[in-house]
Amino acid sequence: MNTTDTGAKFGFTAFAELLNGRLAMIGFAAALIVEATTGQGVLHFLHFV
Repeated sequence: MNTTDTGAKFGFTAFAELLNGRLAMIGFAAALIVEATTGQGVLHFLHFV
């Protein structure tokens, strides 16, 4: 991992992409857990459908 500061504070930085990927994995796992425990999809669970 490169620890040098390039001055970029926003946009497609390595940290932003890592954080986005990790949060997406957590969200996907949470959706699978909701579906496995309730027997409904996330949209049905949240009463959007």
